[in-house]
Amino acid sequence: MKYFIALLLTFYTLFAAAYTPKDGDIIFHSSQSAQSKAIEQATHSPYSHMGIIFLQNGQPYVLEAASTVKYTPLQTWINRGVNQTYVVKRLNNTTLTDSQLAQLRQTASQFINKPYDSLFGWDDDAIYCSELVWKIYDRALGIQIGQRQKLKEFDLSSKVVQTKLKQRYGNKIPYNENVISPAAIFNSPQLTRVE
Repeated sequence: MKYFIALLLTFYTLFAAAYTPKDGDIIFHSSQSAQSKAIEQATHSPYSHMGIIFLQNGQPYVLEAASTVKYTPLQTWINRGVNQTYVVKRLNNTTLTDSQLAQLRQTASQFINKPYDSLFGWDDDAIYCSELVWKIYDRALGIQIGQRQKLKEFDLSSKVVQTKLKQRYGNKIPYNENVISPAAIFNSPQLTRVE
């Protein structure tokens, strides 16, 4: 009986402390994509992919830029990451109003089905994951999460990074292109970890 009560208490504690997804939460993981290692080495971060959580009919989805910009069920998104490990962050001391959430959703809808941007350009013709999150918060709420950098400011020295740059750009690497990385958003002081 003592074992059963202890088990129930443990379950209750875990359940009570469990993460509850909220609209606008930002989620990060290490992707298993071919470019993940290059991103992690160039940014000195274990996080190479990210998205924004939105609830649809009470269920959490991640809006992400993968092959296209699309909604992916949260658990499916988590399962795709290395070791199913992830981190969720949220704006500091901020509860988004219904109006702000509506603005986030409206802005997000403008990117649906856009192709993934493997060249990391800053236009809207194609979108990469951290660009998607940055632009949604910037355009919907005027909040710029994380500092954009020039491509040349990243650590481009490793062989993995050099090979990926050569594959993507040949001899015309756009060193002065503005880029926002998952690491820059992850490390932003505007965010607090919630999971």
